[in-house]
Amino acid sequence: MAAFISKLILDFFTALGIVTGGSLLGGVASVLTLKSPGVEMARIAASLKIWAMVAAVGGTIDPLRVIETNFAEGYISPAAKQILYFITAFAGAHTGYALIEWICKGSGDA
Repeated sequence: MAAFISKLILDFFTALGIVTGGSLLGGVASVLTLKSPGVEMARIAASLKIWAMVAAVGGTIDPLRVIETNFAEGYISPAAKQILYFITAFAGAHTGYALIEWICKGSGDA
């Protein structure tokens, strides 16, 4: 059970870090290219959400295969764990997106 909780926490913060880190560095790049950092950071955060989820849960189709195989065979527990991993990764990605939106809201650009 401790390994499961540990993986949930790791997935959450991995997705959060991908969205916030990518958006903040994209904001630096937008300054270098003379674009509005607030607008670019919000756009990057929105497009990184799905990729942050994919990267956090493993980056391959294997987690989906686990769900499919276990539901077909009648085993609910491993499939439920994978679904919780996806939900946790989504929560982390969305938290990062909301944080970036909050930061950009103060700039008057987004």
